[in-house]
Amino acid sequence: MGEQAEALKERARRFALATLRLIKHLPAEEPGPLIRRQLAKSATSVSMNYRATCRARSHAEFTSKIGLVAEKADESLGWLETIGDAELLTGLERLRELKNLTREADELAAIFSKSAGTARRNQRRKRSD
Repeated sequence: MGEQAEALKERARRFALATLRLIKHLPAEEPGPLIRRQLAKSATSVSMNYRATCRARSHAEFTSKIGLVAEKADESLGWLETIGDAELLTGLERLRELKNLTREADELAAIFSKSAGTARRNQRRKRSD
């Protein structure tokens, strides 16, 4: 696996860990527990599914898995935006963490979406050859 893939794997892992740290500060009453569960699942899925993508056995498998990673990154972004919009966190430090994670989720979603699009184009091109 290349340096760029390794760096992206580490970036996705750091995103998942930072998200897990942040969600500890969500309120104990609903919708805190619901969002905590959903965001924990989607953020860790970004990291774990990207790891699986890097080990894909075929181009078709890679294309499928990278699409799932893009979807989970976008889902994580949606949950983070919901936390902000619903004002579920307080304190300047937590709000700064939320802003940074929201930006990172947006960047990861863009990276993985672009990669998924390229993989789909390459797969179509490969089929037509």
